[in-house]
Parts: sequence; C-alpha cells; structure tokens
Amino acid sequence: MRQKKEYHPYHGRRPMSGRKKWLIALLIVIAAGIVAFASLLGVVLSGAHDDVRGDPTIMIILGCQVRSDGPSVLLQDRLDTALDYLEDHPDMTVVAAGGQGPDEHISEAQAMADYLVEHGFPRDQILLEDQSHNTSQNLVNTRNLLEESGLDWQGNLLVVSNGFHLARTRMLAQRYGLGEVSTLAAPSSHVPSRLMMYVREPLALVKSFLFD
Repeated sequence: MRQKKEYHPYHGRRPMSGRKKWLIALLIVIAAGIVAFASLLGVVLSGAHDDVRGDPTIMIILGCQVRSDGPSVLLQDRLDTALDYLEDHPDMTVVAAGGQGPDEHISEAQAMADYLVEHGFPRDQILLEDQSHNTSQNLVNTRNLLEESGLDWQGNLLVVSNGFHLARTRMLAQRYGLGEVSTLAAPSSHVPSRLMMYVREPLALVKSFLFD
C-alpha cells in the first residue's frame, strides 16, 4: 500500500534569511521614523500663525543670528514684523531676548535694540535680555526680567518669532509660567534657512519637550 506523504505547512518554502529579516526590520523602522517626523512637522506647521489675544502690552522678540553687517535675514524678518505691529501699538514695552554667540560681535538683544531704534522706536521702551543662548533660556530669563521690572506682564505678552518657531515657543512659554502668550508669525524670507529650519524644528520640538 502506497504511503501518504505527511503535509507540512513549510514544505517547499525556503526559510527567510537573517539578512532579509534585518532588511524588513530596517524598512519598518524607517517607515515609522518618516511617519513620526511627518506628524511633528504637522505640529510645527500648525503653529506657524498669528494669534493675538486681547490687547498685549509687552512684546518679546526672540533672538536669532547676528552677522557682522547686522541682523541675519531671519532676525530681520522678526524685527520688521515687530515694527509693523508697533506702528499701531507705539506704547508697548519691548523685550529683546538673545545673548551673544561665539561668532557674534554683539549680543542679539543689542543688535535688535539698535535696529528698532534706527527705525524710530524709543530706546527707553526696550528691555534687554542678553544672557540667553537658546529658546528655553530666552523665556526663563525674560520672565525673571519682567518680574524684576515691576511691569504687569501676566496675560499681556506678545511673542514675535518666525512661524516655524512658534509651536515650540508656545509650549515652553506655558511650561515656564508665562501662560498662553499671543504670537506674531514672522515670514522666513531666506529660503535655504526656511527649509533647513523646517527639518531642524521638529527635532528641536522633541528635544525641548523631553529636556527643556
């Protein structure tokens, strides 16, 4: 009598090689990374808008690189956006926030103050926060400066920065006790810098969320 062959589910199939398994695992990790980055970029883009609530009395301009000939393009975008708003709100107090980097001849705060004064804004309405080197320090030092100044700042703050920077700024402002700040989104005229920042900022958002 002819013996029947026993069926095995893997009969005739070659086992997957270790190299192929690693390749599939790598592709899964890459796909997950792309999805995560896209989600973070969506958060950054969703925060890139003006959001002015009520009638703020204090403006905070966050610093950016200063070059030998003056503010960088991104910083000038922030300053010009601020000046446009100040033209209709000339009584505001302005905090220029930014320290001096190793490749900068003066502090970002001083460069911003000089630019504002050159364009007609009164020097005696500008406070300098010139000790910080990142967004986290900008906001903490500004809060301390405002507390020392005796100004009524709670609920009266308007933060100016480039649009890509505002989602992280709002998050950190709440974390450091500045509350729900109003924001002005400056454009980013320098296209290479804008593209670079939209790559960098989602990663900075994660870093700030975890460590700042």
